[in-house]
Amino acid sequence: QLQEKDLAEAAAIARAGEGVVHGATCTEKKSVFQAHVAPAVAVEDVRAVVAALMQNRKVQAATHNIMAYRISQPGGVWVQDFDDDGESAAGGRLLHLLQMTNAVNVVVVVSRWYGGVKLGPDRFKLINNTARTLLEATGYIKPKGGGRRA
Repeated sequence: QLQEKDLAEAAAIARAGEGVVHGATCTEKKSVFQAHVAPAVAVEDVRAVVAALMQNRKVQAATHNIMAYRISQPGGVWVQDFDDDGESAAGGRLLHLLQMTNAVNVVVVVSRWYGGVKLGPDRFKLINNTARTLLEATGYIKPKGGGRRA
C-alpha cells in the first residue's frame, strides 16, 4: 500500500513530466545529444523533473544526463546547482550558460549517448549548444544573449 507521501511524490513527478520540453537530437561522431527543459521554482521541482525524465527508458539509458538549474528567490537570492553525471566539468559549464544568459526558474538536462568516438573539448560546445537551442526555443533565453523568462 502506498503511503500518502509516496502518492504525493508520484503526482509531483507526473506533473513535472508534463512540463518537460524535449529538444531535437544532435549527432556528432556517433554521439547523440538531446536537451530537456522544464520550469522550476523550487529544488523539489528540479528533483521531480529529473525523476520524470528517468522514467523514460531512452533518457535513462543515456551515458550521461548532465543537469543544471537556476532558481530566483525573494531578496535577490539564487538557488542553483549542477550535476555532471560522469561527464567531467560539463554540469558546471551548463550552469555557467544559464548564468551568462540570465535564464531564470529553469532546469535543463542534456542527455548524451556515447557513440564510441571521443570528442575531446568539442563535447562541451555540443552540450551547451544543444541546451542553448532549446532554451531559446522555449523562451528562457533570448537569441544572441541577454534576457530572461519571467
